Amino acid sequence: MALQAPVHPSGSRPAAFVQRHVKNPSLSYTASAMAKSRIHSLSSKHRFRSLIPKVAESDSVATALPVTGDRMLVMVPPHPLIKHLTSVLRNEQTPPAMFKSAMAELGRLLIYEACRDWLPMISGEIQSPMGVANVEFVDPREPVAIIPILRAGLALAEHAATFLPATKTYHLGMSRDEETLQPSTYLNKIPETFPEGSRALVIDPMLATGGTIVAALDLLTAKGLTPKQIKVISAVAAPPALEKLSRKFPGLLVYTAMIDPVVNDKGFIVPGLGDAGDRCYGT
Repeated sequence: MALQAPVHPSGSRPAAFVQRHVKNPSLSYTASAMAKSRIHSLSSKHRFRSLIPKVAESDSVATALPVTGDRMLVMVPPHPLIKHLTSVLRNEQTPPAMFKSAMAELGRLLIYEACRDWLPMISGEIQSPMGVANVEFVDPREPVAIIPILRAGLALAEHAATFLPATKTYHLGMSRDEETLQPSTYLNKIPETFPEGSRALVIDPMLATGGTIVAALDLLTAKGLTPKQIKVISAVAAPPALEKLSRKFPGLLVYTAMIDPVVNDKGFIVPGLGDAGDRCYGT
């Protein structure tokens, strides 16, 4: 059976997609010759622990990749500024003020990518200095829900309200037990319900073991949101977290600057960038 070219989350079908096969079929790397973006497609039916590092090294035959509703997509935009900012964040010599600034700028770029072909638009006419122009605006009547997971999520989400025309920010404070690595919630400003058709950006810089992000999405889906209404923004992700998300939230989209291969026995991503909250605020 012939495979069709994949459909981008926006609904468009790029002219040329390439799938580079790895040994385990649960993870695929695709590259669009048109958009030049990286998409990792994770089937919710398979495990893929420790496969991510093999993706970039894989030399293989090009075929079309069908994207179906039972898959979670992990988007890794190959923008040079994103690569630069992640290098600044990785450097252990980066001071807190510079680290926080780099995290905020990285968040701006990732949110920009996540909102491509996702925001509701309205059209009309305006008077320019030279004449009447047909224009389109982002509809301010449908604000995007920004949900930073404290405390490092505040830095990654810092610029969201400055360039998105309409937002509502709901803070979610979660901490992780250093022994059990299980999350607990100490602040929850999530509304009782979300309006129909809402869009939410959940912002968590570190997707390591997956406990915190899964607990956060459980809270949101309990309030009526579906995985397809949610996009996760992350600075760095690792296979354990992505595996849990893929298994539990098919249809979810994750935007991350980098995917690292290992989570150590203390729950830290390796090589990662350390404790993002401590490095942002120096405490």
